[in-house]
Amino acid sequence: MRVIRACKELGLRSIAVYSDADEDALHVRLADEHVHIGSSHARDSYLNSEAVLRAARDTGADALHPGYGFLAEQAEFAAACDAKGVTFVGPSADVIAQLGDKARAREIARRAGVPTVPGTEGTISPGEAQDAAEEIGYPIMVKAAAGGGGRGIRIARDAGELSKVSAEASRDAAAAFGDGSLYLERLVIGARHVEVQVLADTHGHVVHLYERDCSLQRHRQKIVEESPSPALDSRTRSDITDCAARLAEATGYTNAGTVEFLLAPEGSFFFIEMNTRIQVEHPVTEMVTGLDLVKAQLRVAAGDALGVRQEEIQSRGWALEFRINAEDPNNKFLPSPGRIESLLLPAGPGVRVDTAAYEGAVVPPLYDSLVAKLIVWDGSRAEAIARGARALDEFRIEGIHTTIPLHRELVGDERFRSATHNVEYLEEYLATR
Repeated sequence: MRVIRACKELGLRSIAVYSDADEDALHVRLADEHVHIGSSHARDSYLNSEAVLRAARDTGADALHPGYGFLAEQAEFAAACDAKGVTFVGPSADVIAQLGDKARAREIARRAGVPTVPGTEGTISPGEAQDAAEEIGYPIMVKAAAGGGGRGIRIARDAGELSKVSAEASRDAAAAFGDGSLYLERLVIGARHVEVQVLADTHGHVVHLYERDCSLQRHRQKIVEESPSPALDSRTRSDITDCAARLAEATGYTNAGTVEFLLAPEGSFFFIEMNTRIQVEHPVTEMVTGLDLVKAQLRVAAGDALGVRQEEIQSRGWALEFRINAEDPNNKFLPSPGRIESLLLPAGPGVRVDTAAYEGAVVPPLYDSLVAKLIVWDGSRAEAIARGARALDEFRIEGIHTTIPLHRELVGDERFRSATHNVEYLEEYLATR
């Protein structure tokens, strides 16, 4: 839906692909053309690169936007697009491969002078983890080298725990990403998750669009995001955004990307990974900068220059995004697929809802549980939270359970309102609620 709307505003013809489960999805209705690519299981449709490229060939499409997930960060798919003469809306296959290997990305960051969390240099096997952990120090994070989206990560607080979780992480990584290799990082206690949006064209221009704070997480999945980060002073903001732009320049990055950091309680920050795609939470950046990131992606892919200088990009006001998932927060966040019986979306000044939901739509049990994103903007953080609380009170989805009740709780929570929370806080909150 987001990409199709940008295409329409740019005068581009949009072609949607869909599986059996999404035959009645709104993006299929909204596109200028649509192509069925397979059965409901993702491996037979959205993860089937041959089917996707066949659809591009049969419709005469000359560009492909990979969206947020599925094939978005697969270097092999970007290379296959290039081989077929289809422009991949994103960085080159080589850059995706470099940065998709998290251990390799850490080495690139170190060479570019970007601070990294103490950890292993290169990948290791589960059998090598013990010696490496003793050198780094506990507690430690075991991470899939080819992972992403918070998957393939375990925490070990001692050698006995490490033996178990490293084997589990390797198995999970092999199943999810086809690569069981690991790397280790020291666990930064009390950290915040801060990421920087970057944008680069094919003419050598790189800019940052300031930062987002994504510290409210459950099982390392983001729940609420905001921009700017309430934890950064002006000096640290300048340093962290400069590091993000420097990393993009060092890799010859093009298109939109996100450089993710951990911010320690004392103010130091460490690179953890780079996402080589547009992020789910990109709307908060659009709200504070006034720039359309998806349009920018399409223009860059077409060979256009950015057309904006770093000094022209300003962050104004405050934006928050609440992820509305089809999950029951009062029943261990169990998935809640089903038919949406009624839907009332919030509106008013500074309120945006990105969704493909409509009354009668079916949320399938097969894909990501995200149903909608509520984004609010106002002049200050306190005002944005108040606007978010008002919008959440208006938001009604019936027929399925959603995380709206949890968000209503969070906007009234003192730790969140005072911005003293960290990446560990939401799970602590949920354990005592």
